[in-house]
Amino acid sequence: MTEPNDRYRAPALDKGLDILELLAEQPHGLTRAEIVKAMGRGPSEIYRMLERLVARDYVTRSQQGDRYALSLKLFVLGHRHPPIERLVAQALPAMEAFATAAEQSCHLGIYNRGNITVVAQVNGPGNWGLSIRLGVRVSLIDTGSGHVVLAFQSEQRRTEMLAEHDALEGEVPMPEAELQAILDRIRTLGHWQGDSQQAYGVTDISMPILGPQGHALAVLTCPFIRRIDRHVGSDLDTARELLARAATGLSLR
Repeated sequence: MTEPNDRYRAPALDKGLDILELLAEQPHGLTRAEIVKAMGRGPSEIYRMLERLVARDYVTRSQQGDRYALSLKLFVLGHRHPPIERLVAQALPAMEAFATAAEQSCHLGIYNRGNITVVAQVNGPGNWGLSIRLGVRVSLIDTGSGHVVLAFQSEQRRTEMLAEHDALEGEVPMPEAELQAILDRIRTLGHWQGDSQQAYGVTDISMPILGPQGHALAVLTCPFIRRIDRHVGSDLDTARELLARAATGLSLR
C-alpha cells in the first residue's frame, strides 16, 4: 500500500532536495565523491543534479571545480517576505526604544544580492535627524552596515558576498587590503563606528544582529548627528551603548 506521503512522489525533485539538505550541514562543502557516498546513489545521476543546481545558482562550485557548497540563493529567497516581516516585527520595538532613549534615528539592513537592503527604519523623537528610506539599497563596500555584515561571516560566505557585489551610484572604491583591515577591526571591537562616507557631520554606528553560529543575520545602524544648539541629548558613547543593547537583544546567540 502506498504511504500518503509517497502518493505524489517526484524522485528527481527529492534527489535535488536531498543534496541541498546534505550541503546545508556542511559549512565547507563536499566533493562530488563525498556527496555520492553520503547519498548512496550513482555518480552520473548525482553529477547531473549537481550541474543543474549550480546552473540555477542554488549550489556553488569551488574554483578548483572539486567541491560543492550551498550558495546564498536559498537565504535570499527565504528572506524576501514572511521571514523579513518576522524580523522587522521583532526588531521594531527595540529600534523604537533605542530611538526614544538616544534621540537618534536607526535602520535595519539585511544582505540582498550583493548589497544591503534597508527593511526597517525608525526616526528619533526630535525635530532633527537623518533617516534612510525604507527599501533603499546601500553599498556593501563603503558603509558601516555593509562592513559589519561582511565582518561577521565565514570566509567562504564573505567571498561569495563580495563576488555578488555590484557597485552602486556614488560608491567609493576601496582597496582589498584596506577593506580587510576594517573588517578585522570590526571583529575585534564587535561593531563599526566612523565618519559616514555619504554625508558630512554624520557618524555611523553599526551593530551586528548575530545568529547562533556568530554570523550576521542583519545589521542595526544609527547615523548619529550631534546637536550644536542648547539641547542636551545622548552623546556618541551613550548612543553606541544603547544600540549595542538593542542588537544584542535581537541576536540569537
